[in-house]
Amino acid sequence: MQTHEITRRFTDHFTAAGHVKVPSASLILDDPNLLFVNAGMVQFKPYFLGDVPPPYARATSIQKCVRTGDIDEVGRTTRHNTFFQMAGNFSFGDYFKAGAIEHAWTLITSSQDAGGYGFDPDRIWVTVFRDDDEAIDLWRKIAGLPLERIQRRGGKDNYWDMGVPGPGGPSSEIYYDRGPEHGREGGPEADEDRYLEIWNLVFMQDVRGELSPKDDHPPIGSLPKKNIDTGMGVERVAYLLQGVDNVYETDLVRPVIARAEEFSGRRYGADNADDVRFRVIADHARSGVMIIGDGVTPSNEGRGYVLRRLLRRIVRSSRLLGVNEPVLRSFAEVVRDEMAPTYPELVSGFERISAVVEAEEEAFLSTLSAGSRIFDTAVAETKRGGSLVLPGDRAFQLHDTYGFPIDLTLEMASEAGLEVDQDRFAALMNEQRSRAKADAATRKVGHGDGSIYRTVLDTHGVTEFLGYTALSAEATVVGLLVDGVPVPAAREGEHVEVVLDRTPFYAEAGGQQADTGELRGASFTVRVDDVQSPVAGLRVHRGVVVAGEVSLDAAVVAEVDRSRRASVSRAHTATHLVHAGVRGALGTAAAQAGSLNAPGRLRFDFTSPTGAVAPAALAEIEDEVNTVLQQNREVEAYETTMDEAKKLGAMMLFGEKYGDRVRVVDMGDYSRELCGGTHVGRTGEIGMIKVLSEASIGSGVRRVDALVGLDAFRHLSKEHLLVSTLADQLKSRPEDLPDRINGLVERLRTAERDLEKVRADAVLASAGALAAGAEDVDGVALVAVAAPDGVAGNDLRALASDVRGRLGSRPGVVALFSGDGEKVSFVVATTAAARDRGLAAGKLIPAFAAAVGGRGGGKPDLAQGGGTNPAGIPDAVRALRSALRN
Repeated sequence: MQTHEITRRFTDHFTAAGHVKVPSASLILDDPNLLFVNAGMVQFKPYFLGDVPPPYARATSIQKCVRTGDIDEVGRTTRHNTFFQMAGNFSFGDYFKAGAIEHAWTLITSSQDAGGYGFDPDRIWVTVFRDDDEAIDLWRKIAGLPLERIQRRGGKDNYWDMGVPGPGGPSSEIYYDRGPEHGREGGPEADEDRYLEIWNLVFMQDVRGELSPKDDHPPIGSLPKKNIDTGMGVERVAYLLQGVDNVYETDLVRPVIARAEEFSGRRYGADNADDVRFRVIADHARSGVMIIGDGVTPSNEGRGYVLRRLLRRIVRSSRLLGVNEPVLRSFAEVVRDEMAPTYPELVSGFERISAVVEAEEEAFLSTLSAGSRIFDTAVAETKRGGSLVLPGDRAFQLHDTYGFPIDLTLEMASEAGLEVDQDRFAALMNEQRSRAKADAATRKVGHGDGSIYRTVLDTHGVTEFLGYTALSAEATVVGLLVDGVPVPAAREGEHVEVVLDRTPFYAEAGGQQADTGELRGASFTVRVDDVQSPVAGLRVHRGVVVAGEVSLDAAVVAEVDRSRRASVSRAHTATHLVHAGVRGALGTAAAQAGSLNAPGRLRFDFTSPTGAVAPAALAEIEDEVNTVLQQNREVEAYETTMDEAKKLGAMMLFGEKYGDRVRVVDMGDYSRELCGGTHVGRTGEIGMIKVLSEASIGSGVRRVDALVGLDAFRHLSKEHLLVSTLADQLKSRPEDLPDRINGLVERLRTAERDLEKVRADAVLASAGALAAGAEDVDGVALVAVAAPDGVAGNDLRALASDVRGRLGSRPGVVALFSGDGEKVSFVVATTAAARDRGLAAGKLIPAFAAAVGGRGGGKPDLAQGGGTNPAGIPDAVRALRSALRN
């Protein structure tokens, strides 16, 4: 049975049972606890927690998932995947254990002719949480399972949560016995290779805190209702029903291996080491394409770093298979063709996907070249030091700074006859992870931190947002916090968080900055500096009580700063137009990757794997957008269904989660996007835009900064004044300034070159005097002095080499120092006769470097370095003289 048929049958089974079919969420959701969506329940989490009322009592989905904890195990085992599909059915306070068990048992054991999967009931085993007698009774009653095929297990196996504070509950897992040729008798408790888990039924009823019930810590509370969350591993079911040995040989994954076989000329199954590489390619190619498809681009942090690591592991594995030509686009094409029936957006977005992978492959090939040179240097230094162990610090530097995979370092080190200090490397990696976790913890706003806000939400409901049509409204204070603690009242001078039952204030979202303004009561005023939405549906006004005392249940007039709102709305609307202009000029590969809409200015980030946008193209985009402003088009905002929005061609931003009803912001046939922000009524209200700059902010991502409205006009006015002033000073017309300035610059460069030649001649003229003044130190001619003023860098090396040459055949050492402010540079040169006596330039530096607070190194004939203590030059000279005597 093909994988697409497996998912179709799952969906048909549950929709027939009254479940609403819900599309897969993006792999990127606005959840600070998750890099990627890792389970089918993630998009439903607000319903489980009670933050938002569920729009349906039952749902089913085929969710795309990525789990990154086992990247290093991919390919080494046949059970680990980074990307996989999780088929799930969900109940929100509707059916519970009995319903979940009955639905699952019917689907997996019904005949294929009847629409089921046709698994042999006699080969099904289940596990339950250790004290869940109810689940055992239900399995016996509904499925007729004998007690010997029902096993009790502890929290690590049969309690499910997301690994972070949030919903959880005991689970019951369904296993299929693959037969005695695959392992030991005794059920899942004995052998999870023979007994393969295919479905996990979670009886979602708890709220876990920082410590998980998986580790025998009690939950911190109960969910508002008992719910069902299940996850069936599509790929695992596929390989069982397709009669293959593992997930890499199923119908959607094996074609990538086939393409790798074509490239390499090698065959999967012929060599164990090669098989690992084939499996890495197959898994990572699919994961990479799906992640890019949801808007991620390679970078050095977060999701982008995971993606970069996946893509680079593909390239490296291909190289180890003997493939030297570019491969990523070809593998991506295979993934597109296989996955498109379920994810058609891979076809429509493939131009961008292919551009991203091609750019990353090109960048990594440069990295491999640069990293190999650094590696060769590290190997040479290690061997010169008499060691056979490459320091872990150098391995970490290669990994962290140059993106060099540690397993590649290990392999190359082995080829060079070295080992790697893996303990030190692991320690440095752990330090890095600890810093990252600490940083994430300081910024986390997760469910554990939002319990207070959820209490307000549960008690008073969602905040009604009036801000699309009103900038002032009467409201009631329903929540009040000071320093994160609920209070009945707050006095003048206190920083406060205020929750209202209704508000015209826009909470920061979608790149648009929050509104500011005031909350005024009968005897108090609160200045609002920020508005956030820490839990879905709630708007929290953050500011300072500037007069009187605000209390719960107080009546207020919420007043938005109208001037600021209008300015931000102009910037937000202009961002839509810039997005449309960029996309029109550069193609669909240019997708929004972020934005900032602030008073009078905007910042628009977009994917551009082909590199910088040409200035001429940028000017054309600016001109086109300003033309649209002049046309004064109507800006219309309306709600519609997601299906209708797609038919209208509305652009949807990667990583955003949209419901069945969406808000469309429409500017005719020029721009149509899904957006929840605030906008002007007509494009003419924006006035004008002025693009200030375009630059790279990461691999394949560019940023445009622009001014809007009066700010743009003021900028142009200043530029005009500057041009006029320059024209007056240079006695030139404004249009002739470029030629005039180019001429001046060329004359200046010529003068600098002439001056440099004069200075270099003067420096070298001092070489004879320095050589003539060499002192004898135990038979070695030593020239150790501070160089003449103005001598540094290349001149210092040239002077040292010239002085050394004038020492002739004598053993000689030249050490020249140049102080500049708080820095000092030095060069050491030795003659051949000195080197015959064991005096190597690089080895002499440690004798005096401490005196100038520095360090350095180099070859036996010439070495250099620097320090931070020019006052120590005399001490350095004495130290070098002493070293020669010893």
